[in-house]
Amino acid sequence: MRIREVETSDAAEWLRMRNALWPAEGHDHEIDEFFRSGGSPSLAIVFVAQRPDGALAGFIEVGLRAYAEGCESTPVPFIEGWHVDADVRRAQLGRQLVRAAEDWGRGKGYREIASDVELDNDGSIAAHRALGFEEVSRLVCFRRDL
Repeated sequence: MRIREVETSDAAEWLRMRNALWPAEGHDHEIDEFFRSGGSPSLAIVFVAQRPDGALAGFIEVGLRAYAEGCESTPVPFIEGWHVDADVRRAQLGRQLVRAAEDWGRGKGYREIASDVELDNDGSIAAHRALGFEEVSRLVCFRRDL
């Protein structure tokens, strides 16, 4: 499969995969804004994995954060979203997407890359560890109505 930057013609497939990763509404507006503005406040770059037939099989979204747990540099490229379709998992596609993000970051002069995972997402935790990410902290977030 070919790893490349997302293109406007990928919008429907990107939306499909975003909905699979984060079932919610509003992704279409975020995608439109990304293409309209040549990026977005939360995303610096998006890479996709293209199947031989032209359809997509995965994506990685990378933002820049002023701070990331355990990192010493700033800003830090941060994996905001990472998805691989179920039918092509365990075929090194996730690794290729992360490598594209890392290469992009190195090319921009960044020294670290960071990510986060929900505490109960064992599959994603294992994938991060398999790619050499080190766990630096665990976090439980709270909220309360005012």
